[in-house]
Amino acid sequence: MRRIGAVVLAVLAFTACTSSPAQPRPSTPPTAPVTVAGRSPALKVDVVASGLQHGWDVGFLPDGSMLVTQRPGRLTLVGHGTVSQVAADFSDVWARGEGGLMGLVVHPDFATSRRFTTCQTHQENGRAVDIRLVTWSLSPDERSATKVHDLLTGLPVNDSGRHSGCRPQIAADGALLVGTGDTAQPDVSQDRHSLGGKVLRIDLNTGGPLPGNPFLSSPDPDEQRIYTYGHRNIQGVAVRPGTGQVFTAEHGPAFDDEINLIRPGGNYGWDPSRGGTVDTYDENVPMTDLQRFPDAVRAVWTSGTITEAICGAAFVSGPQWGPLDGRLAVVALKGQKMLMFTLNPAGAVTEVYLPAEFDATYGRLRAVRSGPDGALYVTTSDGTDDKVLRVTPAP
Repeated sequence: MRRIGAVVLAVLAFTACTSSPAQPRPSTPPTAPVTVAGRSPALKVDVVASGLQHGWDVGFLPDGSMLVTQRPGRLTLVGHGTVSQVAADFSDVWARGEGGLMGLVVHPDFATSRRFTTCQTHQENGRAVDIRLVTWSLSPDERSATKVHDLLTGLPVNDSGRHSGCRPQIAADGALLVGTGDTAQPDVSQDRHSLGGKVLRIDLNTGGPLPGNPFLSSPDPDEQRIYTYGHRNIQGVAVRPGTGQVFTAEHGPAFDDEINLIRPGGNYGWDPSRGGTVDTYDENVPMTDLQRFPDAVRAVWTSGTITEAICGAAFVSGPQWGPLDGRLAVVALKGQKMLMFTLNPAGAVTEVYLPAEFDATYGRLRAVRSGPDGALYVTTSDGTDDKVLRVTPAP
């Protein structure tokens, strides 16, 4: 079954690269047809936590334990053989559909600051207000967390929670990168005065824009925070070790999930408003509309005429991984699989490997993060008895 799925992915990647123009149609990455590995090392998968509900993200603490966000508004501490709830006031979280308590980053100076930042939908008086980044402080006994401040507010929100995006990641230079969703609103992705459908690059301590951002000359502080735009729903952000290259995993509509290499100032070509000519959310447009935006940044990989609902992304790192070292691991919700991408130095995809251990075995997969021990940590997202999985090379 794994080999069949692999062949399908290879054929679809080839089709996406060679099909003749039609509307609507998938976008066309400028890559050679992707080949698929016939063999690769087996993986060992261990359950380190269970009984969760839509585990969304994982952040690692200096002592080797980890914080796990759950979409309904719960924070869990996992480590040293125990699983415990962290008391925190998430009463203002609007948990609907794809929204709730979502992404998480532990601050690099956590050992002294005790701080971490979450991405969450926010409600007031039973009404969805926005999506925001909130910074917290974890108590010394790790039993509770206290809100420090709202780091950034005003990201658009959909009452249904649709396309809330919101995956944060620390860049190689210490900047906070945040992949956001377009909240299923037609004009958000191309609107550089909106924070939705973007990759943001901001200061982890202040939430302000950083030097080097492409639109710093704008009088609008929100536009100053934008790193790239024209995205649909980013749910994975990964920084390639040793290079600083940033890759995102993005949901397509009924076609073309995308892996994108981020270029500052780039427009990634999603425009369901058709240039502002329609008021509805038209999902028949290409993910990367090269007719409307000839200079749009093409994806380095797409799923072609199907979708896998790719989600979290992380790089595999360490000699213990053998031939898998350096690959980009991406997990999928709909596809219920892990995809491992081999990239050349320029960031082009040359090969995709589908580990048999994740062939619809663990259900929907939401997050994947590389731990300080070199293992990959994956969360499941089926809604009941969700798990945190630790993935290592098999002995």
